Amino acid sequence: MVRNIGDFAYFLEMVSLSHGSVINISNISRDCGIHRKTVESYIIILEDILLAFKVPVFTKKASRDLTQHPKFYFFDCGVFQTLRPKGPLDNLGEILGHALEGLVAQHLKAWIAYSEQRNKMYFWRNRYHHEVDFIIYGESGLFAIEVKSSTSIRSDDLKGIKSFLDEYPISKALILYRGSEILVKEGIKIVPVELFLKKLRPDTFPVEFI
Repeated sequence: MVRNIGDFAYFLEMVSLSHGSVINISNISRDCGIHRKTVESYIIILEDILLAFKVPVFTKKASRDLTQHPKFYFFDCGVFQTLRPKGPLDNLGEILGHALEGLVAQHLKAWIAYSEQRNKMYFWRNRYHHEVDFIIYGESGLFAIEVKSSTSIRSDDLKGIKSFLDEYPISKALILYRGSEILVKEGIKIVPVELFLKKLRPDTFPVEFI
């Protein structure tokens, strides 16, 4: 499947643009000039050799139209940053934001794998494009986690979390950011991402932050 190294190498660059985003096979196929079925096979190869994974959309008891396509992540944010093309027209802040989101994703995935409690990781996005980066659902509870690569949080940053809480009022919500203080804004806890990741232990979700 990867006999044509040139096509596969170019595919890796193009799919890196989808890291932390809803994956669109047709767009990648068009941008690479590679058949759609080949792109699908390449993505399956990345998943089979554990270089990438997909996060499905959370649809349990949903009352609104949701996106149906999964989000795509490389297994390691360093691999993503190495593969991601960069130039003067690229938004460095956006790239770093996707890298941070991927870092949280890989830690949550590891936490789920090492925990004896059965949990799954999802993301959520409704038809109004309100989104929550990660939804943890299972024996540990229902948690909504939004990741922001900024040192401050604005009211607009709460829209996705608030929309999810309207839909699932029993859920517990958390925003992770690159600031240094634990804050509460409009009833939502905001926690430094480094502190949260250090507190993440198998079978123990850091509920003291919520």
